[in-house]
Parts: sequence; structure tokens; C-alpha cells
Amino acid sequence: MTQHQSPAIAGRETDLHSLLQNREPVWIQHTNLRIEGIRSAFACALHMHQPTIPAGRSGELVSHLQYMVENQGEGDNHNAEPFAQCYRRMADLIPQLISEGCNPRIMLDYSGNLLWGVHQMGRKDITDALRYLACDPDMQRHVEWLGTFWSHAVAPSTPIPDLKLQISAWQHQFVDLFGEDALKRVKGFSPPEMHLPNHPDTLHAFIQALLDCGYSWLMVQEHSVENPDGSPLSHAQRYLPNQLVARSSTGDTARITVLIKTQGSDTKLVGQMQPYYEALTLEQQPLGSRHIPSVVTQIADGENGGVMMNEFPEAFLQAHRKARQQNPVGEGHTQTVAINGSEWLELLEQAGVTATDFPEVQAVQQHRLWQQVGSDSNRETVNAAIEELKANNNGFSMEGASWTNNLSWVEGYDNVLEPMNQLSAAFHQRFDQQTEENPSFTKDERYQKALLHLLLLETSCFRYWGQGTWTEYARNIHSRGKALLN
Repeated sequence: MTQHQSPAIAGRETDLHSLLQNREPVWIQHTNLRIEGIRSAFACALHMHQPTIPAGRSGELVSHLQYMVENQGEGDNHNAEPFAQCYRRMADLIPQLISEGCNPRIMLDYSGNLLWGVHQMGRKDITDALRYLACDPDMQRHVEWLGTFWSHAVAPSTPIPDLKLQISAWQHQFVDLFGEDALKRVKGFSPPEMHLPNHPDTLHAFIQALLDCGYSWLMVQEHSVENPDGSPLSHAQRYLPNQLVARSSTGDTARITVLIKTQGSDTKLVGQMQPYYEALTLEQQPLGSRHIPSVVTQIADGENGGVMMNEFPEAFLQAHRKARQQNPVGEGHTQTVAINGSEWLELLEQAGVTATDFPEVQAVQQHRLWQQVGSDSNRETVNAAIEELKANNNGFSMEGASWTNNLSWVEGYDNVLEPMNQLSAAFHQRFDQQTEENPSFTKDERYQKALLHLLLLETSCFRYWGQGTWTEYARNIHSRGKALLN
């Protein structure tokens, strides 16, 4: 990593854009799965995060994990080392299963804060384990990394212009740690808290930013999307790839493939490897002109709670051992296998199933919104329809950001914009023209320090501006960010 005290979060935008556009398939050359022999599959992801807080010994920015290590007597801080081991243990579990003749798969979603934080702490055992999982040729069949927002921001309440900054900052961090080849393999995106915006303009901006940054698919929670007629997804549809259509208030559309995370208590489901046992009950199903495997997709915190800390490793080993015993490779159509998201999509594409075959879905509540708007869709009619539907008080909600690029972010809103939006507005007013005129200005230290504080303030852990320690952390980051901009 090139910097120790400051994370690599900007400065290579042009390079990364050309690196990540029009990517070739990467999983097909490594996979040992054949779609014809698979009846069903399970795709599990682990989400890992520790926020960055202004709580070092001299008030410097440190990982919350480091704070836990240095303050063992507080709350659950005695769990610091068990957490740390969770961040590195897949580098032991995956090779162990391979050595036993199993064919394991796992998807990994690590926040940028966490990747930076373990590096700051000098935890070489963790960064070496993660580099092995990201870069070693033997791991490339088994481990898929997913992109995410750098600082665990939640999309619906992140200012629209910052969605792309969060996505790009994570890519900068990842390529700095693991190199360009590793980043080229990152095709799927995991939004923090599986939080999908349903405001048309926020959603469209989010999907467009993902596409601009080279992503080809997104994981979404099943209850955050609906069919075009407003109906919930059918039981069978949850196990297929779907195509999310994001239409803005002005009629622009963006589309991305989505894999559906099934509803439920994530930590217990993945902790006990329920997706494997659910997959055993499923069959192939029709899509396009052929039958394809049903795939159960699930994600959970990789370290949070007793189930993930203690029960998951044995359950993970056991599920893969059972899959090996019950499904010898190459014997008929009875296989239930572990699979990763990009691997599944590339296998489908190889078999002639493309995104045009996937069922179309949209963000939840949008059917009601578009019915209310009618044929005359623009920002005013959409906002009026949202207000009317909310006023009817029948469970309608659009928790997305409602301010957009072409509106003034500050003028007239001084008293109502929350500190996060104020800092975002000030950041863009200060830097947007400079970065537009000179794209390499993002390498400037002033830009990078201000960006770091903006991204950190958007961390979901600081979202609630009530009282207490976390509020103070947020106020501290906010005032530092303001000072940097002034």
C-alpha cells in the first residue's frame, strides 16, 4: 500500500475507468462447474466492516478495531481479537476444504474502512491472508470479492453526487492493496445493509454510477424490489438472476443484473449454512429457452454475534463436505453445489442465457408511484406524486435522497440540511469545477483529506444524530471536514 496514514481513495479515476470498462469473462477460465450437471446451488457472501473513528490516543483517525484492542475493559471490546481472526480465517478454511477434495465457494465484501484500518494497525497477518484470497491463482476458482461503498454508507441517505465517490474510493483502496488483476475480477457489488434506494432519481444515479465504475451485477434484498406490476417476486423468481430497471423522474433508464438475497435472519442463516440446505430442496427451472439451476443467494456479517464467531466455521466445513459426499462431480443431474455470483452469470452466458432473458424488476413502491404520476413525468410531477402518496398515509415511503445535481444544495436550505449534506454540498462547491477542468486534481492532498472526511461522515454508524459517543465522533469528523474545506 502506498500510503500508511492516509488511505488510497482517489487520484486514479481515469486509469481505473479504462481498466474496468468492457471486461472479458474471468470466471469461465477457472471454473470446474458445468451448468448441465447442476440442479441447484448456494451462493454465500460474508460482509465485514469496522468504522473509522477519531479516537486514537491523540484524537487521530483509527479503526474501531484498534480502539477495541486498546480499550479492552469497555463493553464488548474483549471481542477485538475474535473479530480480527474472523477477518482472516477464510484463508485457512478454503485451503482446508480444497485439500479434502471439496469444491468450496465464498464471496467477500470488506468495507474500505476495514481494509485501511487493519493496514493502519500493522496487522500483517490479516492483510497477508486477504492478499492470498484476492491474488493467489489457487484461490481464483473459489473466492469472489464484491465491491461496496468505501465507508459503509447507506445508499438512500447518501447525497447523490457522493454515491460514485464512495464506489470509486473502494476501488482505489482495493487496487492499492491487491493490484489491477485482482480488481478486474471484482464484478459484483454489495450495498451496505442491502439498502436499495427507491426514489427514482437516487436509484437511477446509483445504478448509473455502478455501470460507470464497471460493475455488472448487484446483490439486492428480495423485499426491496417488485415486479413491474407491483407484485412481489414469485417464489421461483428469487432463485434466478433478475434485471433491475431504474427509471429517473425525467425518463432516463439504467439497467443492471441483480441477484436476490432471500429474506431472513442473515447471520443465523449463513452462520448455520441454511442456504445449502435450502438449495437441496430446489430443482432446475425454465429461463429463456432452457432450464437452469436454482441458486440460493445469502449474505451475513462475517464477524458479528456468537453464531458467526463460533458456529459458522464448522457449519461451513460441514456443508461443503456434505456437498462432496452427496454429489460426486460429474454424476448425472443431481448436484447441489457451491457457486459464486459472477461464476453463475458467466456460466449462464456461456450456455446462451443472457440478461434479456432475466425477469425485469424495479425498486419497491415504484409501481404505485408511476401510476400516480401518469404520463407526464418530470421532477415536479414525481415529487408531487410522492408527497400525495405519503399524505394518504398508506405505508408509502421513498427514503431516498431528494436533492439532485441540478438544484442548489445550500441556498434556501441552511436550516434543514443535515450536517452530512452540508459538508457534501460544501465539498462539491469547493472542488467540482477544479476536478472537471483538471481530472488529475484528485491527486491533490487537500482534495484527498477533504474527501476522506466526507466519506467518513457518511458511515452508517454515525447516521443517527442523537446523543452519545458516536454522535460526538460524527460532530468531530464534521468539524474537521469543514475546517479542511475552509
